[in-house]
Amino acid sequence: MASENTTQPTDADVEAFLAAVEHPVRRRDAHRLVELLSRVTGEPPRMWGSSIVGFGTYHYRYASGREGDMAAAGFSPRKAATTVYLMDGVDVHAALLDRLGPHTVGKGCVYVKDLDAVDLGVLEEVVQRSYATLTGDPEFGRRLSGPSAGEPT
Repeated sequence: MASENTTQPTDADVEAFLAAVEHPVRRRDAHRLVELLSRVTGEPPRMWGSSIVGFGTYHYRYASGREGDMAAAGFSPRKAATTVYLMDGVDVHAALLDRLGPHTVGKGCVYVKDLDAVDLGVLEEVVQRSYATLTGDPEFGRRLSGPSAGEPT
């Protein structure tokens, strides 16, 4: 039996969420990322769960039977750093990320402490490529790839 993704789109107000971000750099960067991701994806921002600002959607299906929909691009202004989600995984973007500037990565996340310290052109290209893969490749959601292939998210 497939389990449902716990992170669902909501009707929460994105601007109210951004205004409530306590850390001034994360708040500033969140507004900049809304502009960047809106431009790259052509989609409006929407809250996913209580803390992710997402753009567009893609459908995923794992060998375990788990499937669902998730934001095709998104970010979250966390306390320690802003998290930019790359649902196709960071490994496929390694060459570009080498040129990004100060950041760390997880399997499907790029963590940035200050957008002023990174190359926004590189970040834009990474997000554009990831978004194109997730929304333009009909096989993506069916193949076992990405940061959580076969694993519950």
